[in-house]
Amino acid sequence: MDIKEYFARISYQGSYDKPDLDTLTAIFQHHIRAVPFENLSIHCGERVELDLGPVYHKIVRKNRGGWCMENNHLLSWALKTLGYNVTLLGAKVYVPEDDMYADEIDHLLLKVVLQGKSYIVDGGFGMSYQLWQPMELAAGKDQPQTPGIFRFLEEDGIWYLEKVKRKQYIPNQSDATSHNVDKEVCRRIYLFTLQPRDIEEFRPRNLHLQTAPGSLFVTKSICSLQTTKGIRALVGWKLTEMTYNYKDNMDLVEIRILTDEEIEKTLKEKFNITLDKKLVPINTSKLSLF
Repeated sequence: MDIKEYFARISYQGSYDKPDLDTLTAIFQHHIRAVPFENLSIHCGERVELDLGPVYHKIVRKNRGGWCMENNHLLSWALKTLGYNVTLLGAKVYVPEDDMYADEIDHLLLKVVLQGKSYIVDGGFGMSYQLWQPMELAAGKDQPQTPGIFRFLEEDGIWYLEKVKRKQYIPNQSDATSHNVDKEVCRRIYLFTLQPRDIEEFRPRNLHLQTAPGSLFVTKSICSLQTTKGIRALVGWKLTEMTYNYKDNMDLVEIRILTDEEIEKTLKEKFNITLDKKLVPINTSKLSLF
């Protein structure tokens, strides 16, 4: 494992000798624009591994992406290697269809302490709820980013992350059957505590998420990547490209349904992913990811 090889993977050519907020932000943004949030392994007969060696090999050498436990595990290694003070945290993701948070920790995120301030760094949420910058761990403070306004709330030691959403303009509205377009103004994302976690604590959930019949990751094949202007995502056969703040505080959402024959080419051209095994797309869950 080599930090310069990781930098080549995320196309980072900036300085890194001084662990400060500007450098942290730059590395973070290169990561989320180069490494997709994806669960394609599950849908082409592979297992999602948690050990750092296999994660590094998959993302850095095989040019793949991963979900939170892979992306943020790798990011924590890179930041620690560069001298940052990094702590693993565990979160419970909000499920809007059930109007509740997960009953167990199902998301890995990072806390980074810089010059006496704490920041949340999360390179593994994906879709339109992916942070684009480290967030200062401060309750009740609006923190505008390109994807929208994020903020933390805190109550009795439990922290809540939420995002204020823009309206969406969807030209081909007929393809947007799963989009909850204008009704939702603010989306809860997840809750977490500041209790330090060890990667071993995530093993049971890592297995559950890729094997349980009702798991979102079993019922949807997902690949999303942040761009300089928005995101692109392939969920099942649906390719969505979103441009943030396209006009008048509105996001442009362009949707296309792909054929089986277009999947492999789209993964290569839009996400720079070439799979070793054939992907079997799926999208049977009604849960909206936007």
